[in-house]
Amino acid sequence: ETVDLAMAVGDCLKISGEQRTVLADVALLHDIGKIGIPNEILNKTEGLDEHEWEFMKRHPEIGERIVAPVPGFAAVAKAIRHEHERYDGAGYPDGLSGDEIPLASRIVLVCDAFHAMITDRPYRKSIGMAEARNELSMHAGTQFDPDVVGALLRVIDEHGVPESVGQASFTGTTNARSEERRVGK
Repeated sequence: ETVDLAMAVGDCLKISGEQRTVLADVALLHDIGKIGIPNEILNKTEGLDEHEWEFMKRHPEIGERIVAPVPGFAAVAKAIRHEHERYDGAGYPDGLSGDEIPLASRIVLVCDAFHAMITDRPYRKSIGMAEARNELSMHAGTQFDPDVVGALLRVIDEHGVPESVGQASFTGTTNARSEERRVGK
């Protein structure tokens, strides 16, 4: 689901060649490091305590260590490591900012955050399309790369949310909700 969003944003930003390949791999593998996080933390329905949050924040580094030995995946491993960096430098694990953050990381962060907002999670229900759009816009330039946010919003406005996005989380919901996602309301 994140891959479909990320590739649509990549198309909007006119990335091609090796950058496009890296983006697809990062979008697919960005959370691979969660394999090293206990299920009790991953599936917790209430907020994480400080210790659990510090443990969770290690997943990008774990993901980098898993992917780095794969031949030809150095750029993918680096982008996985930096997928939780914030545009303003307040992210983790290295506090990178702006263009220091690989483009694939910036795209996947926006798309993954958007996907998390519009789908039900163990710890909360979907906030809906309108509120998700507001959250992205409100945090463009601080948490998120404003160019990437703009591209995602253009994709949604012009094409709607890719049909695959949120299917598992929206199973059993009304057709009206599916239509709301499709047309980007």
